[in-house]
Amino acid sequence: MSSTDPSSVKVQVLFFASAREAAGNVSQITLELSSDQATTSKIRQRLSQEYPGLASMVLDKENLTLALNEEYVTSEQDLPLNDGDTVALIPPISGG
Repeated sequence: MSSTDPSSVKVQVLFFASAREAAGNVSQITLELSSDQATTSKIRQRLSQEYPGLASMVLDKENLTLALNEEYVTSEQDLPLNDGDTVALIPPISGG
């Protein structure tokens, strides 16, 4: 085994619009996840714990969309995350 921890995954998380506001005006973070927690579903859970104001939004898969490396993740998908990935939180667009 090497001295670096291969079971750790670092991802960039980008917060847009109302997701940014709910997280306390945070626009981006780097999140370190253990490899067994590095999925799109698990990152929703982690973000809900770290940002309680964002919890109801981020846990609602029908309301808040994730994008993984600029590709939308459907509510049915649970995709693995790899070191260096970018996850964007995209709330519904409102307006008329």
